[in-house]
Amino acid sequence: MQSWIPIVPESASSFSWKVDALYFYLSGVTLFFTLLISGTLIFFVIRYRRRTPYEIPRPVAGSHKLETVWTVIPFVIAMTMFVWGASVFFDQYKPPQNAIEVYVVGKQWMWKLQHATGQREINELHVPVGRKVRLIMTSEDVIHDFFVPAFRTKADVVPGRYTTMWFEATKPGTYHLFCAEYCGMNHSGMIGSVIVMEPRDFDNWLSGNVGSMTPATAGQQLYQTLGCASCHGGSGEGGRGPALTGTFGTQISLASGGTVTADEGYLRESIINPQAKLVAGFGPIMPTFQGQVSEDQLMQLVAYIKSLHGAGTTTPAPTPSAAASPSPARAVASPAPAPSIR
Repeated sequence: MQSWIPIVPESASSFSWKVDALYFYLSGVTLFFTLLISGTLIFFVIRYRRRTPYEIPRPVAGSHKLETVWTVIPFVIAMTMFVWGASVFFDQYKPPQNAIEVYVVGKQWMWKLQHATGQREINELHVPVGRKVRLIMTSEDVIHDFFVPAFRTKADVVPGRYTTMWFEATKPGTYHLFCAEYCGMNHSGMIGSVIVMEPRDFDNWLSGNVGSMTPATAGQQLYQTLGCASCHGGSGEGGRGPALTGTFGTQISLASGGTVTADEGYLRESIINPQAKLVAGFGPIMPTFQGQVSEDQLMQLVAYIKSLHGAGTTTPAPTPSAAASPSPARAVASPAPAPSIR
């Protein structure tokens, strides 16, 4: 798509053309059948109109071939829409592993963003062209929606949970950022910009904005301040609570007999509601920290826990669960939050 087409925003991401292709396919099919059915109706109204007051139409016998055709063709078209749409959906909502991470907090009525390297922004997001960017988002108050039309990507930002989305910008420039979910009286003013830069320009921008601590560093300080180390160890190595080192992204064994992946959402839940998913081998000793830490602080704690890399890629059940710290123990395991919670 080109920006000179009035009804279509500029296409500026690696998968925007896929969304456009699907959209125009759906529009084309809709337009084709609208004209076909409307034309057929008009033709039959004129061709088979009653010409005399007492005219009786000739009986029409059924046709199995005709019934089959107008059943099979719509089914095939509907399945192509489903398969194509599912393919685009999974492509958009499965973030790659090597993406740059940016933490986003929606708040009436602004977007607060922080890069993994510490730079903070309000209603602006600077990203390099040709690099995959993963957004980890939550809300402080009501439901918002992060929408960048030029990237053909949007996702609800929901209080109490993390939402992730990703994109790869393909053209340098400044693109509109909107909240696409009504969030209050000043909803229309919750706008911003995504500024796509050449890699060298982006590196220069980063080097010129080095005043803030990284989320992981801030999370480590909060971890110590909240006393998380008393149960999870000073570096998340474990103690009365599950170990946190090397647990992010692993499977955690739960006291209930199931398992859970220690992702950002799991770590957050372990801090806010440590009893929800108790780690196997640990008791419900961790208190909740709900209302005691802000969404920004939760993200910092999660970032710190993610930064605790172990020597191996797996951990014993109690340790991983500690890392995820789903329950009191697990909450404790959520290194940053849990300890802090404790």
